[in-house]
Amino acid sequence: MAKTNKKFYVTTSIPYANAGPHIGHILDPLAADVLARYKRIKGNKVKFLVGTDEHGAKISRTAKTQNKTPQELVNENSVKFKELKKNINLSWDDFIRTTDKKRHWPAAQKMWRNLVKSNDIYWKKYHGLYCVGHEAFITEKDLKNGKCRDHQREPEVIEEENWFFRLSKYSKKIESAIISGKFKIIPESRRNEILSLIKSGLDDVSFSRPAKDLSWGIPVPDDPTQTIYVWCDALVNYISAIGYGSTRSVDISKFKYWWPADLQIIGKDNLRFHAAIWPGMLFSAGLPLPKRLFVHGFINVRGDKMSKTVGNVIAPEELIKKYGIDPARYHFLHEFPYSDDGDFTYEKFEERYNADLAKGLGNLVARVLTLAQKARLRQGFGGRGKITLRQNKNFIIAVKDAAKNIEKSIGELKFNDALVAIWRLIAKGDKYIDEKKPWNLDVDSKEFKEIIGSLLYLISEIGRLLAPFLPETSEKIANAVKGKKSIALFPRLQ
Repeated sequence: MAKTNKKFYVTTSIPYANAGPHIGHILDPLAADVLARYKRIKGNKVKFLVGTDEHGAKISRTAKTQNKTPQELVNENSVKFKELKKNINLSWDDFIRTTDKKRHWPAAQKMWRNLVKSNDIYWKKYHGLYCVGHEAFITEKDLKNGKCRDHQREPEVIEEENWFFRLSKYSKKIESAIISGKFKIIPESRRNEILSLIKSGLDDVSFSRPAKDLSWGIPVPDDPTQTIYVWCDALVNYISAIGYGSTRSVDISKFKYWWPADLQIIGKDNLRFHAAIWPGMLFSAGLPLPKRLFVHGFINVRGDKMSKTVGNVIAPEELIKKYGIDPARYHFLHEFPYSDDGDFTYEKFEERYNADLAKGLGNLVARVLTLAQKARLRQGFGGRGKITLRQNKNFIIAVKDAAKNIEKSIGELKFNDALVAIWRLIAKGDKYIDEKKPWNLDVDSKEFKEIIGSLLYLISEIGRLLAPFLPETSEKIANAVKGKKSIALFPRLQ
């Protein structure tokens, strides 16, 4: 497809590199991957960014327990996160690490200096609650029964002198940007949640830690006794990756081209950081806000949050090895509404696999190609109207309707709805075969060829529409229809 002048910059929250990935880490990059692939198909110039958050006290503590240096630990774990590209067939363009002294550190320090210029950094003695799990100071509002809501652990009480950021100064501007839609937060429930928090009052936030307590991080400019805290470090990755902080003209131009991000994708535990602190920083630095922020829920396992203590953590490679890449992609895109929490069980995974992939898509493709092979018919893949035989007008209309529904659903980040639109086409194909019963016809008859020609068109279009969601399967269907090879897409699980 021809290129357009439109750019699309999508980012994901960067996971903490104290350990390798689990299936919960799939949601951000998988959603971004579908969008990136779809936008590329539409001719947009796309940048899809992922990365790892590699500083902090927890990294130092974890490394010490494993007899490693912090750098050795994050090097090992960043590789594991990079392997998601192959394991889940992701198409990201860039991977940023916060330990990157060439690309990231200058950006974090430039952001700090710009906040200082705006008179938004000040010195304060601080007494507060520190959650080791979050690597962040939290408030009483974040506690339930005296424990962090997310980590079920009592916070540490810490008293120290730090640099602070005047987040309170930007409360009204952030609120106005959200209400006006200039900074759009999806879904509505998360928008309302952050607006409620803002209306209750945004407190200024601790922006540094004493270097004696947090040595593994980026030094505060002009103050070696302090280390930049997570906000002005990890959050800056979204702009450090596109040239912010660099003095090279090519990087300055790159930053101006790509920022603001068209979409940022995060989990619900990162809402306050990305919908309050990050916009406040951007306002202070004189930078535009991202256009949209999409906030998804968690993946639970049998109703429980994944935990090493409980022993229910599932690694992505474990799932892929057992079922394959596209079955995993399909499950998380179809079964998880993204706006809410989802529950994973192997039983539900296999049930959905057999019903939708083996019996549904796989069976239709196999039926059509088996019949087509009998008559040596093949249909080109790569656009509408390429079939040499007469097409079924109902199929053409159905495909156009499905494409419209997919475009709308992807725009609203409702990937399950987009897949439902494709599976309606599969059901339509199955019904057509059952009604026409082509196996009872002479393979040389005009009627047989018209029926199979129409079905080849349909599965070609189904394959084309699947490209952003199940890219491997889409390619297999294309090759099979072209006659390069026969396929059994999804063998039934016993």
